[in-house]
Amino acid sequence: MPKTPEGFEHAYADVNGTRLHYVIGGEGEPLILMGGFPRTWYYYHRVMPKLAEHFRVIAVDIRGMGDSGRPESGYDKKNMARDIYELIRSLGYEQAYIEGEDIGGMVAWSLALNHPEVVKKLIIADGVHPNEGYYKFSMVQPPEARAMIFPWWWVMGQVPDLPQKVFAGQARAIIDWNIEKIGGDHPEVFDEDIRSTAAAGYDTPEAIAATNKWFDMLYQDIADFHANPKLTLPMVYFSGKLLPVSKALVEPFVDEVTFVEFPGAGHFLAEECPEQFVAEVVKAFGA
Repeated sequence: MPKTPEGFEHAYADVNGTRLHYVIGGEGEPLILMGGFPRTWYYYHRVMPKLAEHFRVIAVDIRGMGDSGRPESGYDKKNMARDIYELIRSLGYEQAYIEGEDIGGMVAWSLALNHPEVVKKLIIADGVHPNEGYYKFSMVQPPEARAMIFPWWWVMGQVPDLPQKVFAGQARAIIDWNIEKIGGDHPEVFDEDIRSTAAAGYDTPEAIAATNKWFDMLYQDIADFHANPKLTLPMVYFSGKLLPVSKALVEPFVDEVTFVEFPGAGHFLAEECPEQFVAEVVKAFGA
Protein backbone atom coordinates (compact mmCIF):
# COMPACT_ATOMS: atom_id res chain seq x y z
CA MET A 1 0.00 0.00 0.00
CA PRO A 2 1.33 3.48 -0.84
CA LYS A 3 2.30 5.72 2.05
CA THR A 4 -0.64 7.62 3.48
CA PRO A 5 -0.07 11.38 3.94
CA GLU A 6 0.31 12.38 7.58
CA GLY A 7 -2.99 13.22 9.21
CA PHE A 8 -5.04 11.14 6.78
CA GLU A 9 -6.76 7.78 7.20
CA HIS A 10 -8.35 5.19 4.95
CA ALA A 11 -12.08 4.58 5.11
CA TYR A 12 -14.89 2.86 3.20
CA ALA A 13 -18.53 3.61 2.51
CA ASP A 14 -21.20 1.26 1.17
CA VAL A 15 -23.17 3.35 -1.31
CA ASN A 16 -25.37 2.76 -4.34
CA GLY A 17 -24.66 -0.97 -4.55
CA THR A 18 -20.87 -0.76 -4.26
CA ARG A 19 -18.14 0.05 -1.75
CA LEU A 20 -16.08 3.22 -2.16
CA HIS A 21 -12.62 3.58 -0.68
CA TYR A 22 -11.46 7.05 0.26
CA VAL A 23 -8.64 8.73 2.17
CA ILE A 24 -9.74 11.51 4.49
CA GLY A 25 -8.08 14.20 6.59
CA GLY A 26 -7.98 17.88 7.45
CA GLU A 27 -10.46 20.32 8.93
CA GLY A 28 -13.03 22.57 7.33
CA GLU A 29 -15.71 22.17 4.70
CA PRO A 30 -15.59 18.95 2.67
CA LEU A 31 -13.60 18.76 -0.56
CA ILE A 32 -14.11 15.70 -2.77
CA LEU A 33 -11.18 14.86 -5.07
CA MET A 34 -11.67 12.35 -7.91
CA GLY A 35 -8.88 11.33 -10.27
CA GLY A 36 -8.97 9.26 -13.42
CA PHE A 37 -7.12 6.88 -15.69
CA PRO A 38 -4.48 5.64 -15.02
CA ARG A 39 -4.30 6.76 -11.38
CA THR A 40 -5.88 6.09 -7.97
CA TRP A 41 -6.46 8.32 -4.91
CA TYR A 42 -2.66 8.47 -4.59
CA TYR A 43 -2.58 10.84 -7.55
CA TYR A 44 -3.39 13.58 -5.02
CA HIS A 45 -0.86 12.66 -2.32
CA ARG A 46 1.37 15.69 -3.04
CA VAL A 47 -1.46 18.20 -2.60
CA MET A 48 -3.55 16.60 0.14
CA PRO A 49 -1.56 17.88 3.16
CA LYS A 50 -1.66 21.51 2.01
CA LEU A 51 -5.32 21.31 1.00
CA ALA A 52 -6.05 19.84 4.43
CA GLU A 53 -5.07 23.20 5.93
CA HIS A 54 -8.22 24.61 4.34
CA PHE A 55 -10.65 21.71 3.84
CA ARG A 56 -11.79 18.33 5.07
CA VAL A 57 -10.17 16.51 2.15
CA ILE A 58 -11.73 13.31 0.81
CA ALA A 59 -9.72 11.67 -2.00
CA VAL A 60 -11.95 9.01 -3.53
CA ASP A 61 -11.25 5.89 -5.54
CA ILE A 62 -14.24 6.04 -7.91
CA ARG A 63 -16.12 2.87 -8.79
CA GLY A 64 -13.71 0.32 -10.27
CA MET A 65 -10.58 2.17 -9.15
CA GLY A 66 -7.96 1.20 -6.57
CA ASP A 67 -9.45 -0.28 -3.42
CA SER A 68 -13.06 0.56 -4.30
CA GLY A 69 -15.54 -2.08 -5.39
CA ARG A 70 -15.56 -3.55 -8.88
CA PRO A 71 -19.16 -4.55 -9.48
CA GLU A 72 -20.26 -5.99 -12.79
CA SER A 73 -22.27 -2.94 -13.80
CA GLY A 74 -23.01 0.67 -13.00
CA TYR A 75 -20.11 2.39 -14.75
CA ASP A 76 -22.14 4.99 -16.61
CA LYS A 77 -21.15 8.39 -15.23
CA LYS A 78 -24.69 9.23 -14.09
CA ASN A 79 -24.66 6.19 -11.82
CA MET A 80 -21.09 6.87 -10.68
CA ALA A 81 -22.22 10.40 -9.80
CA ARG A 82 -24.91 8.80 -7.66
CA ASP A 83 -22.10 6.96 -5.84
CA ILE A 84 -20.57 10.31 -4.89
CA TYR A 85 -23.91 11.87 -4.00
CA GLU A 86 -24.57 9.02 -1.56
CA LEU A 87 -21.01 9.24 -0.21
CA ILE A 88 -21.47 12.93 0.59
CA ARG A 89 -24.76 12.19 2.32
CA SER A 90 -23.31 9.21 4.20
CA LEU A 91 -20.60 11.48 5.62
CA GLY A 92 -23.29 13.79 6.96
CA TYR A 93 -22.77 16.69 4.56
CA GLU A 94 -25.38 18.71 2.69
CA GLN A 95 -22.85 20.05 0.18
CA ALA A 96 -19.20 19.60 -0.78
CA TYR A 97 -16.62 21.31 -2.93
CA ILE A 98 -16.02 19.04 -5.93
CA GLU A 99 -12.85 18.60 -7.98
CA GLY A 100 -12.61 15.91 -10.66
CA GLU A 101 -10.02 15.03 -13.27
CA ASP A 102 -10.22 12.88 -16.40
CA ILE A 103 -12.82 10.15 -15.67
CA GLY A 104 -13.27 11.72 -12.25
CA GLY A 105 -14.04 14.95 -14.10
CA MET A 106 -16.76 13.22 -16.08
CA VAL A 107 -18.25 11.97 -12.81
CA ALA A 108 -17.97 15.43 -11.24
CA TRP A 109 -19.68 17.00 -14.26
CA SER A 110 -22.49 14.44 -14.08
CA LEU A 111 -22.85 15.07 -10.36
CA ALA A 112 -23.30 18.78 -11.06
CA LEU A 113 -25.92 18.01 -13.71
CA ASN A 114 -27.89 15.42 -11.78
CA HIS A 115 -27.37 16.42 -8.14
CA PRO A 116 -26.54 20.15 -8.21
CA GLU A 117 -27.84 20.59 -4.68
CA VAL A 118 -24.76 18.83 -3.23
CA VAL A 119 -22.18 20.74 -5.29
CA LYS A 120 -21.07 23.88 -3.49
CA LYS A 121 -18.52 24.80 -6.16
CA LEU A 122 -17.02 22.85 -9.04
CA ILE A 123 -13.57 22.38 -10.54
CA ILE A 124 -12.97 20.12 -13.54
CA ALA A 125 -9.45 19.32 -14.74
CA ASP A 126 -9.02 17.81 -18.22
CA GLY A 127 -12.34 16.03 -18.06
CA VAL A 128 -15.22 16.62 -20.46
CA HIS A 129 -18.58 14.95 -20.04
CA PRO A 130 -19.06 12.53 -22.96
CA ASN A 131 -21.23 14.09 -25.64
CA GLU A 132 -21.97 13.49 -29.30
CA GLY A 133 -18.70 15.16 -30.24
CA TYR A 134 -16.98 12.03 -28.94
CA TYR A 135 -18.34 10.13 -31.93
CA LYS A 136 -16.11 12.31 -34.12
CA PHE A 137 -12.90 10.99 -32.59
CA SER A 138 -11.32 8.87 -35.30
CA MET A 139 -9.34 5.68 -34.83
CA VAL A 140 -7.14 6.87 -37.68
CA GLN A 141 -5.63 10.27 -36.89
CA PRO A 142 -2.98 12.39 -38.63
CA PRO A 143 0.38 12.86 -36.87
CA GLU A 144 -0.45 16.37 -35.65
CA ALA A 145 -3.57 15.09 -33.87
CA ARG A 146 -1.71 12.16 -32.35
CA ALA A 147 0.96 14.55 -31.11
CA MET A 148 -1.66 16.34 -28.98
CA ILE A 149 -3.51 13.32 -27.58
CA PHE A 150 -4.44 9.94 -29.00
CA PRO A 151 -6.73 8.16 -26.49
CA TRP A 152 -6.32 4.63 -27.80
CA TRP A 153 -7.41 3.26 -24.41
CA TRP A 154 -10.92 4.57 -25.06
CA VAL A 155 -11.17 2.10 -27.93
CA MET A 156 -9.55 -0.77 -26.06
CA GLY A 157 -11.94 -0.22 -23.18
CA GLN A 158 -14.85 -0.99 -25.48
CA VAL A 159 -13.38 -4.32 -26.60
CA PRO A 160 -14.84 -7.13 -24.46
CA ASP A 161 -12.55 -9.59 -22.66
CA LEU A 162 -9.35 -8.93 -24.62
CA PRO A 163 -7.70 -5.98 -22.79
CA GLN A 164 -7.30 -7.76 -19.45
CA LYS A 165 -5.60 -10.65 -21.26
CA VAL A 166 -3.25 -8.35 -23.17
CA PHE A 167 -2.44 -5.77 -20.49
CA ALA A 168 -2.36 -7.76 -17.23
CA GLY A 169 1.07 -7.25 -15.70
CA GLN A 170 1.90 -4.54 -18.26
CA ALA A 171 0.50 -1.45 -16.53
CA ARG A 172 3.96 0.02 -15.96
CA ALA A 173 4.48 0.30 -19.72
CA ILE A 174 1.14 2.13 -20.00
CA ILE A 175 2.06 4.49 -17.15
CA ASP A 176 5.43 5.30 -18.67
CA TRP A 177 3.86 5.83 -22.11
CA ASN A 178 1.29 8.25 -20.65
CA ILE A 179 3.99 10.21 -18.86
CA GLU A 180 6.09 10.44 -22.02
CA LYS A 181 3.23 11.39 -24.33
CA ILE A 182 0.93 13.54 -22.20
CA GLY A 183 2.96 14.18 -19.05
CA GLY A 184 4.13 17.70 -19.84
CA ASP A 185 7.55 19.32 -19.98
CA HIS A 186 9.03 17.93 -16.76
CA PRO A 187 8.98 14.12 -16.70
CA GLU A 188 11.42 14.14 -13.78
CA VAL A 189 8.53 14.97 -11.42
CA PHE A 190 7.16 11.49 -12.02
CA ASP A 191 9.43 9.61 -9.64
CA GLU A 192 9.57 5.86 -9.10
CA ASP A 193 7.03 6.09 -6.30
CA ILE A 194 4.42 7.68 -8.57
CA ARG A 195 5.10 5.33 -11.47
CA SER A 196 5.10 2.09 -9.50
CA THR A 197 2.09 3.01 -7.37
CA ALA A 198 0.03 3.98 -10.41
CA ALA A 199 1.01 0.77 -12.19
CA ALA A 200 0.03 -1.36 -9.20
CA GLY A 201 -3.49 0.06 -9.39
CA TYR A 202 -4.00 -1.22 -12.95
CA ASP A 203 -1.89 -4.36 -13.18
CA THR A 204 -4.42 -7.12 -12.50
CA PRO A 205 -7.03 -8.55 -14.89
CA GLU A 206 -9.75 -7.56 -12.42
CA ALA A 207 -8.61 -3.92 -12.29
CA ILE A 208 -8.31 -3.71 -16.07
CA ALA A 209 -11.75 -5.27 -16.64
CA ALA A 210 -13.39 -2.86 -14.17
CA THR A 211 -11.76 0.34 -15.38
CA ASN A 212 -12.40 -0.57 -19.01
CA LYS A 213 -16.09 -0.31 -18.19
CA TRP A 214 -15.64 3.44 -17.72
CA PHE A 215 -14.99 3.59 -21.48
CA ASP A 216 -17.39 0.86 -22.49
CA MET A 217 -20.24 2.98 -21.12
CA LEU A 218 -19.39 6.14 -23.06
CA TYR A 219 -22.33 5.53 -25.38
CA GLN A 220 -24.71 5.59 -22.40
CA ASP A 221 -23.01 8.69 -21.03
CA ILE A 222 -23.57 10.43 -24.37
CA ALA A 223 -27.26 9.48 -24.34
CA ASP A 224 -27.66 10.72 -20.76
CA PHE A 225 -25.92 13.97 -21.60
CA HIS A 226 -28.15 14.53 -24.62
CA ALA A 227 -31.15 14.56 -22.28
CA ASN A 228 -29.54 17.14 -19.94
CA PRO A 229 -26.78 18.94 -21.83
CA LYS A 230 -26.40 22.39 -20.29
CA LEU A 231 -24.55 22.95 -17.03
CA THR A 232 -25.84 26.03 -15.22
CA LEU A 233 -23.54 25.79 -12.20
CA PRO A 234 -20.38 27.89 -12.63
CA MET A 235 -17.30 25.83 -13.42
CA VAL A 236 -13.58 26.45 -13.01
CA TYR A 237 -11.60 24.40 -15.53
CA PHE A 238 -7.92 23.48 -15.06
CA SER A 239 -5.72 22.39 -17.94
CA GLY A 240 -2.18 22.43 -19.23
CA LYS A 241 -1.22 21.72 -22.82
CA LEU A 242 -4.66 20.33 -23.57
CA LEU A 243 -6.35 23.67 -22.86
CA PRO A 244 -7.02 24.58 -26.54
CA VAL A 245 -8.75 21.25 -27.10
CA SER A 246 -10.61 21.52 -23.80
CA LYS A 247 -11.99 24.98 -24.51
CA ALA A 248 -13.59 23.82 -27.73
CA LEU A 249 -15.17 20.83 -26.01
CA VAL A 250 -16.31 22.60 -22.85
CA GLU A 251 -17.60 26.05 -23.80
CA PRO A 252 -20.73 24.95 -25.74
CA PHE A 253 -22.10 23.08 -22.75
CA VAL A 254 -21.50 25.45 -19.81
CA ASP A 255 -23.21 28.73 -18.98
CA GLU A 256 -20.25 30.06 -17.00
CA VAL A 257 -16.67 28.74 -17.07
CA THR A 258 -13.34 30.16 -15.95
CA PHE A 259 -10.27 28.54 -17.52
CA VAL A 260 -7.05 28.27 -15.53
CA GLU A 261 -3.87 27.36 -17.42
CA PHE A 262 -1.00 25.38 -15.93
CA PRO A 263 1.91 26.39 -18.21
CA GLY A 264 4.06 23.52 -19.40
CA ALA A 265 1.92 20.91 -17.67
CA GLY A 266 0.49 17.84 -19.28
CA HIS A 267 -2.47 15.78 -18.08
CA PHE A 268 -1.43 15.16 -14.46
CA LEU A 269 -1.67 18.56 -12.82
CA ALA A 270 -1.65 17.56 -9.14
CA GLU A 271 1.56 15.58 -9.69
CA GLU A 272 3.27 18.04 -12.02
CA CYS A 273 2.32 21.36 -10.40
CA PRO A 274 1.30 20.70 -6.78
CA GLU A 275 1.95 24.26 -5.55
CA GLN A 276 -0.08 25.90 -8.32
CA PHE A 277 -2.76 23.23 -7.97
CA VAL A 278 -3.25 23.96 -4.27
CA ALA A 279 -3.21 27.71 -4.81
CA GLU A 280 -5.78 27.57 -7.60
CA VAL A 281 -8.10 25.23 -5.67
CA VAL A 282 -8.00 27.50 -2.64
CA LYS A 283 -8.62 30.53 -4.87
CA ALA A 284 -11.50 28.92 -6.76
CA PHE A 285 -13.23 27.73 -3.62
CA GLY A 286 -12.56 30.92 -1.67
CA ALA A 287 -11.01 29.14 1.29
